[in-house]
Amino acid sequence: MLRPLSRPIRVVLFWQLAATAAMTAAGGFLAGGHGALSGAAGGVISISAGLVAAWVAARRVKSAGGVLIGALAAEAVKIGLAVLLLWVVLANYAHAVIGAILASFVVTMLIFGMAFFVRDY
Repeated sequence: MLRPLSRPIRVVLFWQLAATAAMTAAGGFLAGGHGALSGAAGGVISISAGLVAAWVAARRVKSAGGVLIGALAAEAVKIGLAVLLLWVVLANYAHAVIGAILASFVVTMLIFGMAFFVRDY
């Protein structure tokens, strides 16, 4: 069953969406429509991988070892899904602006890492 997202995930998701919007606008300004679409794709890839990783990590466990295994599994899923989605986009979008995709992807992935610093009240 799906539970509501925790506060750190919600805060990070908001900042990822804001960064994706900014990178989409920057890509559109610098490279036109294909740059904007590429910037949006990079952000969506990172956000999707992060949400799936959060879902994997949120499973209930009963031991400290289970928490560690869950965190490692979530990171593996995030990296694997991100690589897969990057490959799908780059293989199927002939006019992709690589710089816009990678910039948006990297910025949003770094923002996801900041969830550790958000307090859960």
